[in-house]
Amino acid sequence: MAKATAKQMTKAAIVDHIAGKTELTKRQVNDVLDNLNSLAYKEAKKGFTVPGLGKLVLSDRKARMGRNPQTGEAIKIPARKVVRFRVGKQAKDAILGAK
Repeated sequence: MAKATAKQMTKAAIVDHIAGKTELTKRQVNDVLDNLNSLAYKEAKKGFTVPGLGKLVLSDRKARMGRNPQTGEAIKIPARKVVRFRVGKQAKDAILGAK
């Protein structure tokens, strides 16, 4: 039996939904989302928390040994910085149900 895949909301759909629930225009909602994104990008190095949703953090990944899947040859993967989003407890409980 094939699983029905739900479609993700697009930015336009999010803007429509929020504008419909508030007294803001679509343009105002779009500006708020754009400003939130810009602020998150700028503050990510220090950690950026979206209350009730989670936290955007910059973390270091250590150098490690890996394997080339085609040849099986061992390769060294260098250390690097990555951006991660840690989902908050409130969001986990709302999505998965409280334990």
